Amino acid sequence: MRYKTLALSIVMITAPASLLAEEEPIILPVVTVEGEYLPEPGISRKKTVDILGTTVDSGDFLRRFSGVSGTRMGGHGIDPIIRGQNQTRLNILLDGAYIHGGCPNRMDPPTAYSSIETYDTVTVLKGAQTVIYGGGGSGGTVLFERRTPRLTEDQSFYGKFGGGYTSNAATKKIFGDVTAGNTQGFVRGIVEYMDTDNYEDGDGNEIRSAVTNQTGHFILGYTPSDKTRFELGIEASRADDALYAGATMDSPKSDNDTFRFRFETEWGTKGELYYSDVEHVMDNYSLRPISAPMKMLVPTKSKTQGGRVSHKLLMDNEMEWTLGLDYQHNNRDANRFSGPKTVLTPTNMQSIMWPDVDLTQIGVFGEMVMPVHEIDILKLGLRYDRVTSEANRANEAAMGGSTPNTLYNNYYGKTADEHDENNVGGFIRYERGLSGDNGFTFISLSRAVRTADATERFLAANHAKADMRWIGNPDLEPEQHHQIEVGLSLQTDDNWDVATSLFYNEVTDYILRDRAHAQNGILLNDNASIYRNVDARLYGFEWEGNVQWNADWSSHVTFDYVYATNTTDDRHIAQIPPFSGLFTMDYKQPKYHIGGILRYAAKQKNVDDNPSTGSGLDAQKTPSFAVLDFYGILNLNKATTIKVGINNIFDKNYAYHVNRANVFEPNQEQINEPGRAFWINFVTQF
Repeated sequence: MRYKTLALSIVMITAPASLLAEEEPIILPVVTVEGEYLPEPGISRKKTVDILGTTVDSGDFLRRFSGVSGTRMGGHGIDPIIRGQNQTRLNILLDGAYIHGGCPNRMDPPTAYSSIETYDTVTVLKGAQTVIYGGGGSGGTVLFERRTPRLTEDQSFYGKFGGGYTSNAATKKIFGDVTAGNTQGFVRGIVEYMDTDNYEDGDGNEIRSAVTNQTGHFILGYTPSDKTRFELGIEASRADDALYAGATMDSPKSDNDTFRFRFETEWGTKGELYYSDVEHVMDNYSLRPISAPMKMLVPTKSKTQGGRVSHKLLMDNEMEWTLGLDYQHNNRDANRFSGPKTVLTPTNMQSIMWPDVDLTQIGVFGEMVMPVHEIDILKLGLRYDRVTSEANRANEAAMGGSTPNTLYNNYYGKTADEHDENNVGGFIRYERGLSGDNGFTFISLSRAVRTADATERFLAANHAKADMRWIGNPDLEPEQHHQIEVGLSLQTDDNWDVATSLFYNEVTDYILRDRAHAQNGILLNDNASIYRNVDARLYGFEWEGNVQWNADWSSHVTFDYVYATNTTDDRHIAQIPPFSGLFTMDYKQPKYHIGGILRYAAKQKNVDDNPSTGSGLDAQKTPSFAVLDFYGILNLNKATTIKVGINNIFDKNYAYHVNRANVFEPNQEQINEPGRAFWINFVTQF
């Protein structure tokens, strides 16, 4: 089995803090990105052991990968988009666990509970490249992982400590990570505290984005040998007083407790169990002036439990098999209470938003990797998922006597009966090695099937005004993505390399959030937010290149583009990022490192921004932008590093196209990104 170092030169290996967050900078150290031909081709893994900064969560970190964007609603909870696909079209695992947030409007996507400093590596797989980590994953898979090294007789204790400050938003962060033990086991503790105020955009407008977050994690490990370990982890995340410019409510409380147990053996068997308990509270009065005619309060709960067991088999002909099964169950329950500005009581239940929804998936999977003709590789995978979903409170009445089933029946002519699916997905990928062992070309075909989530199928947000209603569709069919991708990865001995790919995705039964215009299957024409199945098409490309000009200077450049169409109605699909990319220039010496980065995006004119004829989910045709950042790193010694920089040097006022509309300031179309920010960070290891 052969291996190859792929110098894909993802910009994060030398990029400045701005790669993770404009208002909350982080610098990544120089690391080598290794992509293995076998057993895991196409996976880019970034070491994060030395990352330091003041990011609120990990969403903005993912924004800087080619082909990855992210939706901003405030400062907390950047929601990733990969190749134009978002939400549950992405499989995002936090140290092996699925965490589903408590907000139907996604104030708290999984990345809201994943402070980047508490993880050791981040792995991104774009497209449907694996069947191991759950059903769906048509847009990609993101793995945030902690991997505590086995201690030795000479090293029984190590850790790191760091902190940082950013001028725009007065963001403050401090964290610590300590491990102690011996060759037979360890204890590891991680704590982090972060507090940020609202930031200002390039025009000096204040953007509601403040939040306070505290995270604590404890891991107990048993490591009798290098290939055998058992780990028990307990993690608590507390986000308080989170403000959102892109929502009609804020979140005074967003708590998550996660319990994990995992093991791996020298025989190739791995297993993990997890349980996540999210409590999320939203209201429109405790953290903002009361401008709405009524107070509204929405306490929600989301509980997720599951696990995975897999076993690897290596055959005599170097063929490798991974066989396994997984299970995931999510329960979501939410009520919305409404009352006069002067009083709000628990008896005023205005909507049963998530009517005690159960979504269960049981899957079996297998993957095979096999060398062919010495320099070629064949990889294929297949999985089957049994999916069941039901809404246990669908016949319970809220204020005024309306039930969720009443709403479903009014818009779709269906009620919330138990829904079952049998979904089959898989892929086949062939890599052809280039002569000289300096790269490869590849082609892959895949089918990924994604079931509707709790919001898409069962949301029941009623309102006196029809255009304020938001109703799930219990009769949705699962999405079926059929993709083809071709690409090239080339590394030369002349200090440059390039990686590029083209992808095409034909989707049957794409689950579209839309407005009720009496379309096929929709009974009313009242502009309520609804869901329906359509056919869709997405295609695009990604290109990355790296140049080592000489021993000291290097550059990196990326381009990515995706085009998405609702082919049933011949309409653009909303929330698709435009052509975008970045360019870096770096100068590195043993004691210090300076550099700059130019981030750019073209105007996005392919939008679905009219609520009267379409979904209205796009805020506008977003203007193009180009933003310049600068940074510097000083290595005081082997253990301590200080980092300084300026983000958005010219105080540009701009927004990513996928950012939400600014509902708190009607004169601002979208939530703008932060203006100029000065920052300083440090980290020391011991």
